[in-house]
Amino acid sequence: MAALKMDELFVTWLSTEGVYESVMSLIEQHKDSKSNRSGAGSMRSKDTPPLSPAHSNKNSPNLVDNKKAISSIVIPRNEGGRGRGRASPDDSFEAREKDIFDAFDNRNQLNMSDFGRLTKALCKFPSFFTAPLFRRICELYSHLNTSVEAAAGNAGEVITIEMFCQFWKDEMAPYDGSDRFFRLVKKVDAEFIDKEDFRPFIDELLNCHPGLEFLANHREFQEKYATTVITRIFYVVNTGHDGKITARQVRRSNLQTAFLLVDDEEDINKVTQYFSYEHFYVLYCRFWELDQDRDYKIARDDLIRYNDQSLSMLIVDRIFAAAPRPFANSGNESGLEDSDVKQHLARREYLSYEDFIFFMLSEEDKANEVSVRYWFSCIDVLGEGKINFMEMRRFYALQLQRMQNLGHEIVPFEDMLCQMLDMIKPANPDCLIVDDFLQPECCQVSGALFDALFNLNKYLQFEQRDPFMERQKREDEFDSEWDRFACVDYSRLAQEEEAREEEAMEIDWVTVDDDDDDGDEFMHSALGGSSREAPF
Repeated sequence: MAALKMDELFVTWLSTEGVYESVMSLIEQHKDSKSNRSGAGSMRSKDTPPLSPAHSNKNSPNLVDNKKAISSIVIPRNEGGRGRGRASPDDSFEAREKDIFDAFDNRNQLNMSDFGRLTKALCKFPSFFTAPLFRRICELYSHLNTSVEAAAGNAGEVITIEMFCQFWKDEMAPYDGSDRFFRLVKKVDAEFIDKEDFRPFIDELLNCHPGLEFLANHREFQEKYATTVITRIFYVVNTGHDGKITARQVRRSNLQTAFLLVDDEEDINKVTQYFSYEHFYVLYCRFWELDQDRDYKIARDDLIRYNDQSLSMLIVDRIFAAAPRPFANSGNESGLEDSDVKQHLARREYLSYEDFIFFMLSEEDKANEVSVRYWFSCIDVLGEGKINFMEMRRFYALQLQRMQNLGHEIVPFEDMLCQMLDMIKPANPDCLIVDDFLQPECCQVSGALFDALFNLNKYLQFEQRDPFMERQKREDEFDSEWDRFACVDYSRLAQEEEAREEEAMEIDWVTVDDDDDDGDEFMHSALGGSSREAPF
């Protein structure tokens, strides 16, 4: 009876004006103080992208298991196809007219949802190009739209068969697949593709691809993923690094094939060129680890910490001063106005996320033409298009000092140079030019010279390499050094993230136990210390 009476009095007290709100406020404050105590363990999860769902299916974090789980699909480069801009007779309007009318299924117009089947089956574009293609046809041929929707001021809601026929005659029949792709992606009146032109297509990929569904509630990381994909495209395709992809560059690349492949492949991590989410995860997390002040800018002091301070200070300075950067229009610097010069110099004081992608792709895979040219421009201090031995000696002097400080066996400059020249076999024995590094027989090892000049850790690994391990690398399923590095580093990052999550769960369990104990103390104090002293 006494207990029932106490419960009745307690309910009466809670019903008093203002008491219930005060009690709930105190409870919320108590919960907040508990969550703050465990916040350090979960902070990384909020700041970095979610792991790819495919990672949970990998039973082992070791390299062999991972490479089998996400073995990449080789995308061949376009070697010219049918020739430059040569259209196929099979795609003339006369040859395709019946297919077009059949696709419209005896209707005079199609909305966007119905138009989707034409995108891939008839136009041979990826299915996620539907919305951009639909909008482009409406933009070009709205004057031919005589539909009821157009009369009502909603011309962009449907495409008539007259509009599509004219589109085919103007934009499809005269061109081959490469030019069609280029003309659709670029702005109507432009002569090149810039980075913003890709955004509608990557946004549609994020909305449609099953391998990216888990990012639906992470808008910030959708933006970063899109930025990463576009920057990687420019890294490979835009060989001039001026932020303008030409029709010729599209034709010589595998870009069109990669877009078609990612449309067909459900596991986006298998499309390692440009689109892999796990590669994005590695790039962004590495950037985030260095960007301690969270201003999305990497300063010299930040970059020197990359990979356990493996880079020399001299090469870091050269990266900021001379390394190619995306979207920088670096070829026009001599004609800049004073204000533009100041802005350019200010931008050279930090690396943006896009700049960092260029750096990291070049640093972790030095066996390709883009990275060779990246590092050659850094080592070529005089800007003469060649590297002389005096320049190399200057860079290597810092390496000798670091070897001595760290207690490693000293490798004299002359011995290192002799070894590298034997591998590279330059045309001129007195200097090195870019073409020396790009010879087919030495492309895979030419990066060793760059490591010798500024990356002590990798140079020592090269000196101490195991022939058996080198043979295994040549026989594994990775297409490039970057793919191999990204696989290993993603496994490392994933294990660290999972460990943090487990630690956070343990903290949560401890917090629950504390809450139970503290709850008794809280209610005891809220009731005035005892039932006899309750305010009722």
